[in-house]
Amino acid sequence: MIYLKTDEEIELLREANLLVGMTLGEVAKWIKPGISTLKLDAIAEEFIRDHGAVPGFKGYGGFPSTICASVNDKVVHGFPSEYELREGDIISVDCGAVKNGFNGDSTYTFCVGEVAPEVLALLKTTKESLYIGIEHAVVGKRLGDISESIQSYCEARGYSVVRELCGHGVGRHLHEDPEVPNYGRRGTGPLLKNGMVIAIEPMINLGKRHIVIERDGWTTRTRDGKPSAHFEHTIAVRPGKADILSSFAYVEEVLGEKSI
Repeated sequence: MIYLKTDEEIELLREANLLVGMTLGEVAKWIKPGISTLKLDAIAEEFIRDHGAVPGFKGYGGFPSTICASVNDKVVHGFPSEYELREGDIISVDCGAVKNGFNGDSTYTFCVGEVAPEVLALLKTTKESLYIGIEHAVVGKRLGDISESIQSYCEARGYSVVRELCGHGVGRHLHEDPEVPNYGRRGTGPLLKNGMVIAIEPMINLGKRHIVIERDGWTTRTRDGKPSAHFEHTIAVRPGKADILSSFAYVEEVLGEKSI
């Protein structure tokens, strides 16, 4: 069942999502060669708790950490570890926070130092496709309009779309209906209504779309070992233009001209 949110609930969701944006901005300050993803996780958890919230992912379905730290060919759900970032890596940091009973959820894929041009192009296309999808998240359109716009934009540029994983509704629960695939057909799926809150999150591969889930039951990587990028915003469906509840502004303030 799809729950439509009141204006008051959307403002509470905005507060949780802006905190996630701020947390990603804090993490951005530390991303450089030599830092472990476990250290990034500790930074994120401390920041969230210091701001009167709790990590949304930690303990969710048994997930052990505050952030998903997915490096290079990891698509999503990477466990933070002792792995130290290296020059040329990319890392997707997916983060959630619960504040006032509502969830925030957002993802940004970072470059570690200088990355290969073809990898940077993948990141830029994935981020652009997120905003193209958001353009269709308005009252009167259908969910498939979002999905198809992301798929066609990325595939036209030679990239592939992960199909086994998708976006989702967000509210008092981290994952609510509806599912929001990154592929599909225009004019299909649920009608978008005022007050729907969804996370749109393209997961786009440099190589083939096929994925493998590792033995831990969480870490998901590309089957061909090529890099994958992931960007995510939580948005509220509104007439005319979607309301983006999360924010990359804090990340981009840190990264400056190195922003994707």
